[in-house]
Amino acid sequence: MPQDKFASTDSVTAPARDCFGIVPDDNADLTVVPKAIYIGTGGDLVLQGVDSDADVTLRNLPSGVILDIRPSAIRQAGTTAADIVGLL
Repeated sequence: MPQDKFASTDSVTAPARDCFGIVPDDNADLTVVPKAIYIGTGGDLVLQGVDSDADVTLRNLPSGVILDIRPSAIRQAGTTAADIVGLL
């Protein structure tokens, strides 16, 4: 593994150090709250923010966008975006 001179400076605003695939689910929250999310294939995205009690729909997201949002859940119903990746 290469040396990482910035390993001790991780924060929510620092670049992502890890990632994981997100499968939208109407009944389960994410197992970890990401710093941001990447949308591989554009469309609509239904999510709940980490400090919110309600879902919101982000419409017409383009492919290849990184959203600076920290979701606690990504819902299947209404989500047409795909290839969603959580950035940690």
